[in-house]
Amino acid sequence: MTKVPFEKDSRPRQKSGFGPALLALAGAATLLTGCGAGSPGPRMGRDPDVVPVAVSYVQQKDVPVEIQVIGNVQASSNVAVKAQVAGQILSVAFESGAYVKKGDLLFEIDRRPLEAQLREAEGNVAKSKAQMGQAQATLQRDMAQAKYAKEQAGRYASLFKEGIVSKDQADQYASNADATGQAVNADLASIESAKADLEAQTATAENIRVQLGYTKIYSPIDGRTGDILMHAGNVVAVNGTDLTTINQVQPIDVAFSVPEARLDEVKRYMAAGRLVVTAVPQDVTAQPESGVLSFIDNTVDVTTGTIKLKGTFPNTDHRLWPGQFVRVTLLLTTQPHALVVPNQAVQTGQDGSFVFVVKPDQSVESRTVRTGARVGQELVIESGLRAGETVVTEGQLRLVPGTKVIVRNTDGGGRAAKLDGGVG
Repeated sequence: MTKVPFEKDSRPRQKSGFGPALLALAGAATLLTGCGAGSPGPRMGRDPDVVPVAVSYVQQKDVPVEIQVIGNVQASSNVAVKAQVAGQILSVAFESGAYVKKGDLLFEIDRRPLEAQLREAEGNVAKSKAQMGQAQATLQRDMAQAKYAKEQAGRYASLFKEGIVSKDQADQYASNADATGQAVNADLASIESAKADLEAQTATAENIRVQLGYTKIYSPIDGRTGDILMHAGNVVAVNGTDLTTINQVQPIDVAFSVPEARLDEVKRYMAAGRLVVTAVPQDVTAQPESGVLSFIDNTVDVTTGTIKLKGTFPNTDHRLWPGQFVRVTLLLTTQPHALVVPNQAVQTGQDGSFVFVVKPDQSVESRTVRTGARVGQELVIESGLRAGETVVTEGQLRLVPGTKVIVRNTDGGGRAAKLDGGVG
């Protein structure tokens, strides 16, 4: 067997690694990486110890001193309409839920039974008047007879003394005079009895006239009626089932309670003038209704440590409704030139409330403050800050006194805008 000598492949082989072009690109990338490490760009060289924060300014403004609580709307007057006479309801002159004025007719009850009673009572009055007239005539007759009998008794007493008539005759005329005198006294008593009977019959007739007036039931107040509970055809009893109810909603009251610790403050400001009360229904789109503080209860509720107050509202558009819950704001006074910061700027520590203040060198210091009233999204600062100082509103968790900060926002109004920025 002839051996074939091995011949090398003269074709160039392709290497399976990186080609020259790819190696060149890798070298360029290495060079760029090395250059980048030695020359940091302007946005890649931020100090990792600098903490980004949002800030606001300490502002000075007039702020309201107020109490905010939840209250309940109550009708300023509530009347349950009842029948004051018994009888059948003939007609109903309103519809359920209607607005009525004082004096408007509501119900009418059958008056015929009372009219019959009135005619009977008026007849008894006439009879009593006639009896009284008869008693007076009898009195006049008996008084005349008594006068004559007394004169005769006097004459016969004189004749008896002169011996002209006997003692029996004189005694007879004296006895007759006494009898007629007693008749006069009886007549006077009869007149008093007739007078009393006449007054009783007159009172009975007047009472029936009053009851006839109750057969028409009128609204005692301005207000809105509830449901009609007794309709035409029903027979009602005196002071029985309610016929309807009426709530006075214009004006209307809002009852609310405040802590007893604020009572002296409320009384002090109320003595200086009328206090404004604002009520806002729970509806998000509801508009506030303004009124005045009209009532302070005379007793503190010992179970809750609060005292009940009431505000009165015109409620001309009927936005407030009895039984409704509302957000109540009682304005006591206005504190002028108060220092305020956003709520989120104030932190709570072991030593009380504090804020982080940004100093001119962009470092922060912890400042203890004494807070006052909360006004919306701001807190009143009683002490510890000055107007115009810069306080941190976001990012406090990473801060300690002396930390350098980068300010992310400042819009001059105390609102965090979250804008990127460089080191100040």
